[in-house]
Amino acid sequence: MNFQKKVVIVTGAGNGIGKAIAVEYAKAGAYVVIADNDDKAANQTLDLIQLTQIGKGVFIKTDIRNYDEVTHLMKETFNQFGRIDILVNNAGVSRFKSMYELTLEDWDDVLNTNLRGTFLCAKAAAAYIRSNKAGGSIVNIASTRAFMSEKNSEAYAASKGGITALTHALSISLQDDQITVNAISPGWIETGDYADLRTIDHKQHPSNRVGTPEDIARACLFLTNPDNNFITGENLIVDGGMTRKMIYEH
Repeated sequence: MNFQKKVVIVTGAGNGIGKAIAVEYAKAGAYVVIADNDDKAANQTLDLIQLTQIGKGVFIKTDIRNYDEVTHLMKETFNQFGRIDILVNNAGVSRFKSMYELTLEDWDDVLNTNLRGTFLCAKAAAAYIRSNKAGGSIVNIASTRAFMSEKNSEAYAASKGGITALTHALSISLQDDQITVNAISPGWIETGDYADLRTIDHKQHPSNRVGTPEDIARACLFLTNPDNNFITGENLIVDGGMTRKMIYEH
């Protein structure tokens, strides 16, 4: 897919899924803005983008919980490139601990980063995207944990469930601005050493493998391809089929 000179903002692009998304857009010719609050990680992603020798990358340090920093991110992106075409809301945090031990500060940090941050970025970016003649796209990274759970995931599950609902609400509100808004819900995406995974880890997936960050990156490119602008308000589950598999204990 060709994203030549499209301006793409990826939050949380310093590590894992966000890093892969940023690099894949660069490989497709995009100008990628790395929005992250980790200087070292963001600059490592920037180095990978430069190695593609196709796209272009810049780093704008941003804490997406902070309204002023989000406003600065969008303004500085527009000042540098003259437009914003695509926003990928990927940044997020988790606190997997017993609900009896989960503090109010833990809860607020997860919700403020994952859900509030997603809304702040979408709102600020849409104000620029809507000025494009052809509109643009927003993709929010949710999680299969919005629909199924393990123990001790209350804050994270609530934030990701909120993102799926926010996604379809935004898609309706932004329809007149020609902005598609979709979510991707990843399942098990291995961001560590893939070689350390066991056969049983792969075989429990109907796809016969655990996912990689590049799987999510390709889904982002698909949803933001202008040829696919008939798709909006949707949540694309990318989990190797796990949420469709019935599991019984024997």
